[in-house]
Amino acid sequence: MVDKDLLSIQEARSLVRAARVAQAEFCQMGQERIDAVVKAIAEATAAQAEALAALAHEETGYGKTQDKKVKNLLASEKVYACIKDMKTIGVIHEDPVNKITEIAVPVGVIAGVVPSTNPTATVIYKTLISLKAGNAIVFTPHPAAKKCIARAVEIIKETLQRCGVSTDLVSCITVPTLEGSTELMKISDLILATGGPGMVKAAYSSGTPALGVGAGNVPAYIERSADVKDAVTKIMTSKTFDNGTICASEQSIIAEKVNADAVKRELIAQGGFFLEGEDLVKVKAVMERGNGSMNPAIVGRDAQTIARLAGINIPAGTRLLVSDEKGVGPKFPFSKEKLTSLIAFYVVEDWHEACELCQALLHNCGIGHSLSIHSNNPEVVREFGLKKPVSRILVNTPSTHGAVGLTTGLFPSLTLGCGAIGGSATSDNVTPMNLLNIRRVAYETNSAAPAAPAKAVDIDALASMIVAELKKAL
Repeated sequence: MVDKDLLSIQEARSLVRAARVAQAEFCQMGQERIDAVVKAIAEATAAQAEALAALAHEETGYGKTQDKKVKNLLASEKVYACIKDMKTIGVIHEDPVNKITEIAVPVGVIAGVVPSTNPTATVIYKTLISLKAGNAIVFTPHPAAKKCIARAVEIIKETLQRCGVSTDLVSCITVPTLEGSTELMKISDLILATGGPGMVKAAYSSGTPALGVGAGNVPAYIERSADVKDAVTKIMTSKTFDNGTICASEQSIIAEKVNADAVKRELIAQGGFFLEGEDLVKVKAVMERGNGSMNPAIVGRDAQTIARLAGINIPAGTRLLVSDEKGVGPKFPFSKEKLTSLIAFYVVEDWHEACELCQALLHNCGIGHSLSIHSNNPEVVREFGLKKPVSRILVNTPSTHGAVGLTTGLFPSLTLGCGAIGGSATSDNVTPMNLLNIRRVAYETNSAAPAAPAKAVDIDALASMIVAELKKAL
């Protein structure tokens, strides 16, 4: 009988050893050569974007194939477009005024934790930013998505071989277990952790430096000055994208009393169905497991699938199931993160009350991540920007698309840092610059030599001189 745990641990050790050898050679190849490899991988994975999307959807059952294709293209084409001109190897900056030269130093071998919700896109994205910074990467896949993740790694390895560099630069554990993942995280040089709270916590507890992401619980506030139809359209576009599997998707809509009816009408017109009575009770019954965590059976599913699981009937064409919510906390499951076609609906008096509700929702789950606001009042937007405990505030844009850099100028990323307040080592959309250290060579600009010491005073000689001068005067 084969012990899978021991096999996984040994595989992690072997892959990291091989990656160290490959990385030591790769990082010496120079910026131009490394850039050529990165470009080739971006092109090869972009060409397989649809096939990988179909494979991910087939294996996990999550989301939509076409939306997963968009995510794969974001991770390949859009990420490459943003990193292709970055200086990441050797001397990256020289400051002649302050006489400082900055040299990029790769961190080494990265452990890439891959979730089942965004499997192939995460592999592509993490590979490109890791190699761009001169690193190697070893992936630990979510067991529910190991086939599609393995295929993405296989495409990348084939490209590395064609480029004439070691295929050990990118590898993947084939027997994923918790013990194997734990070992990988212990012996790597940096962890890029994307996954559930348990996995991210394990990454930060491993003793290895880690860049992790926390849960999202994005409130979407429709302030009274907003264009209601535009706001609802963007929220629906975002929340239904890949059936809500991106953690930056909206989890609650907050309207004001002055526009709540208009928002409701527009939600219904665009395929929102407000759950009431027994229907709401049945949906709540399938939302969570006994420990309060999200039920995997509803993750990444469309509204019709959730309705069937709950045993309720909903209108044809329903895109989103909505619950009028009155509270925040464990007793109110719609107030938490829901990576699926479910969303809460709140009504407040004004933006001051919206501020308080957003704070409560974020502290309930998702602090440090993202917040969405639809408003044409720059002063309100500024107040939210100054005071909300998040790393991203997305204004008048679909939250999902805005946070990952599809509809905003943010760096295209599938690792969205939540800052210290969210338990993350960074608040950035992670880029290659997060995966290298900088060595600084500094020349002297100010002399530190001590001033010449004062000559000792001969008191007796000074006294004799004073006496002699007095005698002359007399």
